[in-house]
Amino acid sequence: MDHAADIPDVFDPRVYAAGVPHERYRLLRDRHPVAWQPEPEIAGWPAGPGFWAVTRHAGVVRVLRDHRTYSSWLGATQIRDPDPADLPFLRRTMLNQDPPEHGRLRRLVARAFTPARVDAFAGRVRERARTLLATARDTAEDGAADLVRTVTDEYALLNLTDLLGIPPADRALLLEWTVRVIGYQDPDDAPAPLLGPDDTPLNPRSPALLGEMFAYARELAAHKRDHPGDDVMTALATAGLDPAELEMFFFLLTVAGNDTVRSAAPGGLLALAGAPDEYRRLAAGDVPVERAVDELLRVHPPVLSFRRTAATDHELAGQPVRAGDKVVVLHASANHDERVFTDPGRLDLGRTPNPHVSFGDGPHVCLGAHFARLQLRILYEEWCAAMPVPELAGPPKRLVSNFINGITRLPLRVSGPAG
Repeated sequence: MDHAADIPDVFDPRVYAAGVPHERYRLLRDRHPVAWQPEPEIAGWPAGPGFWAVTRHAGVVRVLRDHRTYSSWLGATQIRDPDPADLPFLRRTMLNQDPPEHGRLRRLVARAFTPARVDAFAGRVRERARTLLATARDTAEDGAADLVRTVTDEYALLNLTDLLGIPPADRALLLEWTVRVIGYQDPDDAPAPLLGPDDTPLNPRSPALLGEMFAYARELAAHKRDHPGDDVMTALATAGLDPAELEMFFFLLTVAGNDTVRSAAPGGLLALAGAPDEYRRLAAGDVPVERAVDELLRVHPPVLSFRRTAATDHELAGQPVRAGDKVVVLHASANHDERVFTDPGRLDLGRTPNPHVSFGDGPHVCLGAHFARLQLRILYEEWCAAMPVPELAGPPKRLVSNFINGITRLPLRVSGPAG
């Protein structure tokens, strides 16, 4: 395996607290497009065997499309190896399955997650964006507000709970569960981890820590069967899923569905704050907002990495990958690959074509991409209509994570003439 001294570390979650390590990614793309990364113990989380980091766009797409060589089922999809006792449980979710089993579940949930059902919520999403932005502006201190706390967290959460059909009184539970599962690497974002018998942290995705969420999913599904509505949980509750499949769908939709927009929305606003001339193009209608959404997703993908496990011995970009090796694709690196994107470090809201991989590729391409794009488009439209040019009013704070590209604090100027 390649242990060259000039291979930078892109595993340590603490690296990402300072920003996506684009210079490290560039070095890997240029010299080591498939590079071995050690997995030392960090912050009490045990050491692992290491993995191959795939940083070029072509390599990332190859891995994501070739499910026979790069399996989601063998070792699940997080960099850290799960407890072997948890692996059968984790394999129940569509995220951690390979075709053909993956396809059966995806088709079931796709019937619940139709574009028509999503589009029917556009008016409600727009009203929510207007209300949250107006409240942030009206309650600002010294003309500034933390957009994560005042707008984007609630925007993502309430839009998702509307689509799922979750009663208003229960909605805070979803944010609590999301923070526990997504922010577990960040000492400031997550509660203190629960420890196992050997005093090592328990994986927040383990069945021991998801019982409360699963019990709620069963209770909600029973309620929807008795009181159906035009929402995703009603569709899932009547889709013929077995109880374990229903629980895992609820987990996946709750966490992934919430955190995609929860990460992308402040990331997009932060990118616009760093490129005021591009923002003015958007506000003036000089670039299509749909194209701008994709460019903002390219520069700030919600997910930084996904893991696969090699099913066979093979070669990838000249490296000998063995069956059982972990292979991790780095979305943010692929989105900045100079071989695909001209001047990738520049925000170009009119960029076309824009084959970013922020929603993945292949059989696991994000099922909620349409809903995410709709929410982001409406938020940016409403910002342009009512808010000033995005301008930082203090330093942003990033999530400590090598998985989610999160922003946990985003102070922006919210008073002044619309941009």
